[in-house]
Amino acid sequence: MGYFCIGKITSTHGIKGTLRVFPTTDDSRRFSLLKEVIFELNGKRETFSVEKAAYQKNMVLLTVKEISDINIAEKYRGASILIPDEEAIPLEEDEYYTRDLYDMDVYTSDGKYLGKIYDIYFTAANDVYCVKNGEDTKSEILIPAIKECIADVDIKENKMTVNLLEGMV
Repeated sequence: MGYFCIGKITSTHGIKGTLRVFPTTDDSRRFSLLKEVIFELNGKRETFSVEKAAYQKNMVLLTVKEISDINIAEKYRGASILIPDEEAIPLEEDEYYTRDLYDMDVYTSDGKYLGKIYDIYFTAANDVYCVKNGEDTKSEILIPAIKECIADVDIKENKMTVNLLEGMV
């Protein structure tokens, strides 16, 4: 069974064990729909029952049944919040799970190999794929995830085809 990371615990909120979570999902309101979440910290996973999710600016304030004290909550600072694959939000056409894009081979539309996606930057306008060919960080190419640049994504073949705009290389 696979899991999706939907957030990171950054700190606590108040003294009753509420957790401040930075959401790593497109729709942070999904926390309100969850019955359970899994915290992963240092390779160890624990399941918790969601009592309440509130929203404050760009953060989620998550209250779970099993944590009712700030001292216990502090132990989970830095933990990832996971959900099983089957609880993921279904994808629309031309949407992809970020985790499926890492290490994807990237080619130009005329067949030139550019490298692999090794990082993804999330910006207000659009995501940006950072492509690197080998260990040389000077060979980084930043490709905006926009229709003008992304010609095709084939998850099964682990291949992305791109149209480079003038000045990108």
